[in-house]
Amino acid sequence: MEQAREARSGWSDLLDEGRLPRFALICLGVWLNAADNLVTATIMPSVGRDLGGYAYFSWAVAGFLVGAILAGASAGRIAELVGLRLATSLAGLVFTAGCVLSATAADMAPFLFGRILQGLGSGWISGFAMVAIALLFPERHLARVFAAVAGIWGIATVIGPLIGGLFAEAGAWRGIFWLFAGQALLFTSIAPLLLRDAPGTAEPPGIPWRQLGLLALAMGAVGLADASDRPAAALILTGVGLLLLIAMVRMDGRARIRLLPAGSGDIRSPTGAGYAALFALTATPIGFMIYGPAILQTMRGLTPLWAGYVIGAHAMAWTMAAFAVAGVGEAAGGRWIRLGTLLILGGLVGLALGMRAMPLAWIVASAAMMGAGFGFSSSLMNRRLLAVLAQEDRVIGSSALIASRETGGAIGAAIAGVTANLAGFREGLTLASSSAAALWIFITALPLAAAGVCWAWRLAAEEARRRATAVRRGDGAAAGSRFPGAGG
Repeated sequence: MEQAREARSGWSDLLDEGRLPRFALICLGVWLNAADNLVTATIMPSVGRDLGGYAYFSWAVAGFLVGAILAGASAGRIAELVGLRLATSLAGLVFTAGCVLSATAADMAPFLFGRILQGLGSGWISGFAMVAIALLFPERHLARVFAAVAGIWGIATVIGPLIGGLFAEAGAWRGIFWLFAGQALLFTSIAPLLLRDAPGTAEPPGIPWRQLGLLALAMGAVGLADASDRPAAALILTGVGLLLLIAMVRMDGRARIRLLPAGSGDIRSPTGAGYAALFALTATPIGFMIYGPAILQTMRGLTPLWAGYVIGAHAMAWTMAAFAVAGVGEAAGGRWIRLGTLLILGGLVGLALGMRAMPLAWIVASAAMMGAGFGFSSSLMNRRLLAVLAQEDRVIGSSALIASRETGGAIGAAIAGVTANLAGFREGLTLASSSAAALWIFITALPLAAAGVCWAWRLAAEEARRRATAVRRGDGAAAGSRFPGAGG
């Protein structure tokens, strides 16, 4: 019986019964979200030179980020309101329009507006992909689907900047956006065919406009913090953004039409602890991803390519670890979540201790340790969060997985930016400024990382409590029946 359950949760069963085309569609959507952002970061110097917009680099990033977070947060409710099939197609069209606008921009203003549309489109695509995973795949396959999502991100991290570099060197940065516009049109054209049987909601509750308004203000403040070159102003704006986020979550808990699942604002509950852990842990590596290449080039004399490969060790370890635990049953999932989050914290400490003085191998190992920690824990945390949600919250809860991570990434980027500027980055890349940043961007990330570990452990303990309760009630079958793929 155990072997039969294991066989039904394998890769062959995942892609059986017509699931392969839908799985491919989800992977394409994740690729559009991941690669567009990474590729665009590579070509921005060429964009600034041609459009005269060097001063607006940060605005291009902030605009994309704000659009992606707002879209990801609202994806669940929009999918309920208009249906997953139509919502996904519209998201693809918005993303396509943003790519075309950036490709044809004669100056920086339309380019930036195109980036905002790309952020909205990619945020919706990612959010709807999470909704599709929750609605169209059995729970026994969730860890493998999320592992595949991690794999797409890993591939994008490695080859995305390479593609951008090739287009930039050829003086054809506009071709990047035409390339993604074509992929987005393909996504838009096949989504209605593959999602026509997606289940809908009988009585969609509407859109939580007040919460989205507060979230927009919060992300606007964080975006301004990212764009500010004054550390004091950036610090204040980041604090304002965090306070507005807290106010939004509290308002949502009392609202009739919710943006987040019930209990998301209570970190004592598995739901609240889970989303808080995703938010906090995602913020942890952002400083390394943003400032690591510059520090490595300045302090270690690495070329941009080799500095990128050091950063890529994080993504590759994440991908390999995610596939390693893709078949883990729910009973063992809690142990992997605990181990993974400890590795994230350990990798961060390793970078703080070794970025300035330890051998390069130490830095690569620390980055890989952190990446492996995310790989071991992230997909299992996603699966566990979906399992503890009430059925009526499953749609908005799945899109909230993306929104929580993207919001955490935005806060992490703002904190890292403030720290780096205080360390002297705003005066230029020098040995002194790089040395200071190499320590403090990791130290300032430690409180969020430690909190994320605590919250993740609380989520990990939920299944053990559920099984213990079932045993006390004498319901041995119930202890294993909720998760069809649970083994040991």
